[in-house]
Amino acid sequence: MNSPRQSILRVAIPVPLPQLFDYLPPPGIAASAIARGSRVSVAFGRGRRVGIVVGIGAPEIPVARLKAISAVLDAQPLITPELLATLEWTARYYQHPLGEAIDAALPAGLRTARALPTDGDSALALTAAAASATVKSGSTGARVLDALANGPQTYAALDARIAQWRGAAAHLLRRGLIERLRVATRSAPRVRLDPPRLTAEQDAAVAAIGAEAGRFAPFLLEGITGSGKTEVYLALAERALARGEQVLALVPEIGLTPQLLRRFRERLPAPVHALHSGLADGERTRAWLAAARGEACVILGTRSAVFVPLPRAGLVLVDEEHDASYKQQDGLRYHARDLALVRAKALTVPVVLGSATPSLETLANVAGGRYRPLHLSSRPGAARAPAVRMIDLRGKPLRDGLAAELVTGVRECLSRGEQALIFRNRRGYAPVLTCRSCGWHADCARCDKPLTWHRAEALLRCHHCGAQQRLPACCPQCGNTALTPKGVGTERMEQALTDIFPGTRIVRIDRETTRRKDALEDLLGQLAPDEPGILVGTQMLAKGHDLPNLTFVGLIGVDSGLFSADFRASERLCQLIVQVAGRAGRARKPGQVWLQTHHPEHPLLRDLLKSGYAQVARELLAERKEAGLPPYAHLALLRAEAKAQTAVDEFLAAATHVASAPASVSLLGPMPAPMPRRAGMVRGQLLLSAVERRALHAFLSDWLARVRELREARRVRWSIDVDPVDLY
Repeated sequence: MNSPRQSILRVAIPVPLPQLFDYLPPPGIAASAIARGSRVSVAFGRGRRVGIVVGIGAPEIPVARLKAISAVLDAQPLITPELLATLEWTARYYQHPLGEAIDAALPAGLRTARALPTDGDSALALTAAAASATVKSGSTGARVLDALANGPQTYAALDARIAQWRGAAAHLLRRGLIERLRVATRSAPRVRLDPPRLTAEQDAAVAAIGAEAGRFAPFLLEGITGSGKTEVYLALAERALARGEQVLALVPEIGLTPQLLRRFRERLPAPVHALHSGLADGERTRAWLAAARGEACVILGTRSAVFVPLPRAGLVLVDEEHDASYKQQDGLRYHARDLALVRAKALTVPVVLGSATPSLETLANVAGGRYRPLHLSSRPGAARAPAVRMIDLRGKPLRDGLAAELVTGVRECLSRGEQALIFRNRRGYAPVLTCRSCGWHADCARCDKPLTWHRAEALLRCHHCGAQQRLPACCPQCGNTALTPKGVGTERMEQALTDIFPGTRIVRIDRETTRRKDALEDLLGQLAPDEPGILVGTQMLAKGHDLPNLTFVGLIGVDSGLFSADFRASERLCQLIVQVAGRAGRARKPGQVWLQTHHPEHPLLRDLLKSGYAQVARELLAERKEAGLPPYAHLALLRAEAKAQTAVDEFLAAATHVASAPASVSLLGPMPAPMPRRAGMVRGQLLLSAVERRALHAFLSDWLARVRELREARRVRWSIDVDPVDLY
């Protein structure tokens, strides 16, 4: 019989099982001496895992059957009580194993038992062997050695001095001529820029939010594009820093981070740390640990930064809160905007959601009195909102997707020494490659969807699963060599504009051109502020970028969003149009936006251009309420995929059979996914809906426990997505 004083530790381990695991404390250490939130190394199966202690309890099985924790990895818990409580809530809400939820919150460097990364900056230094080495004069390697002759140089210093130095440094490391080390971090001398004078609306917003310091208060900062939301963020951050508090600022995509990071560093009197997936594991881990120690005063990051510890929290900012990128689409399917609100409430600090085109969920919360709205209705100074014009494409010839009127508009813009942006939300050269002789077209064998032709790489690539193949020399069906591209992507648009405007600098920005670290900033830097030029790109250009000489925006191919089966498509199309249009005329020069469409009389386009986003959003909310769709209903989506259709069908049928849903929860399906086949897997789904969130979650907890026990569940890969933003 167990001693009543015997205690065990409950450990969350990153495995796909919705349970905790019991362990004995290490010999000589009492269970009570190991705090919640501490990392521990434990034997699990045939190997070892790093887990997190989440509680102490009495053993439920004989102690002799329990293993002892191998090692306690942290002298002090890395996960604060508030963050651990938030992660426990997150696991419950999103119906995800706690161990995997915690694992998703930690940077890679903290998921192993290795020693914590050392402080300081990564640097390179010469070795003794460099003195007698021979390196080609004038080469990048020689320039690296010359730079290091003056002493160790940080990676940041080398970035500033030598372009593309990393490849040459890797070669020098292999030769043993240089070595890696860490040097004490030294804050670079900075000249802080004086803030501009705030407008009356900006000043009122800062005052209203600042008055709630030390209390949970959610705000919607709704401002037209170019109205100066960032200036409000900076003014609020300065106030928080003056109180000795930390600031967490979230952005939806890595591409927005460099520009905002530069503005924050130019203006704020404290170090600003970036935290996103584009950083090396060590950099992310050091930034996370600096925040946990309270040393990182301002943390600017993408979705996963919502999990950073904030022992001195004072303010949470969520820029472009409407952006779907805040929703994680695999693993722990959390929404960073929603978790930012959860964390702000737990930390008792204000949270500001900023957007020119707020999500319908946020607007419904404003209407319900849960969020306080603040408005920025004009652009500062002489800047004015751009004029918008529709080009009716019916019956008109197009040159590579471009109408003659739009080409004329671009030409006039360039003649004034200004810059134009041509938006086409489809990358590659052409979305379809077909044979004019027999009708064959290139499809992905794993997805049954057309392959996109990437001409520069001579590849056909699937934008759904990533499969790719070389461009065929002839039609594989009839042997005809005249293969024809159909449709227009950004690569083809770039070529067409190059032919039309020879000698003009044209910069293409899409996933293919921005794979390299800092590529987006480098590409935008190719357009000098005072010279004419053209940007061609996808939705990467729709958010946050401030280009003062850009006065003309042309939108191509937006019609597909008018007829989508997705109930969110109208909202997203309106947001996209407004956000892209907002790139024009952000300084003193007036801007204009030309939109090509075959449907100029479509009610959505007509109302958006006539009445603006706010009015269209109100109409869409009324439609959602009548249809019983979010935000007036709450959804969960059970997805399943397998090699065989029968496995998917049998699993979804069995899951439906064990549902026993109450009247307050509706089940729709089973049904094929909107994309029935992806990456060689057959896909199906079951949609659950309830008016009351509590009713849906009460049902999910019991139902998913039964689903996990199904024999059919072992033959498929399945997941649950709570509050899905995509039903694909």
